[in-house]
Amino acid sequence: MEGGFFCGRLLIAMPGIGDPRFERAVILICAHDEEHAMGLALNRPIEGLTVPQLLEKLDIRSTITLPPDLVLMGGPVERERGFVLHTADYKGEHTLGVGEDVALTATREVLEAMANQTGQPRRALLALGYAGWGAGQLEDEIKQNVWLTCEADEALIFGDRHELKWGRALGKLGVDPERLGAAAGRA
Repeated sequence: MEGGFFCGRLLIAMPGIGDPRFERAVILICAHDEEHAMGLALNRPIEGLTVPQLLEKLDIRSTITLPPDLVLMGGPVERERGFVLHTADYKGEHTLGVGEDVALTATREVLEAMANQTGQPRRALLALGYAGWGAGQLEDEIKQNVWLTCEADEALIFGDRHELKWGRALGKLGVDPERLGAAAGRA
């Protein structure tokens, strides 16, 4: 965690977070500095909305058969705005590096790249909305044991077993979800 910022790390919601929008959430922090933090939930699929369906609604023609991956609800802020989290092999004009091999693009050009064999990222997910924090808010929530943090990995970020991501993220820390209580405390 260089300079105290969490960009490229995962947030894992603690039980009893007190906000149903984030219950059992796993969020990748995509941007973080002294003024704000922004992340995308990785385990909140929007039932009944697939990436091919959304691309069709946006009138983006696909030259390949896309897998029926579900679109994710990235967070409660600007839920009509789309974000593509992808491997860093794709770089558009407005692509933001998130981690060592992960990037974020929020332009139509990445959607067009996903729909075509040439230039598409090796792996990608599409999310609507994002989670956001003001200056110092995320740090305060972490100090209050609202979130645990861990290293991100490609399998956890881009995997399609959304219901398992929270437990898998906790497992990266050696935490058994069955033994985790809702009450926070200090040792």
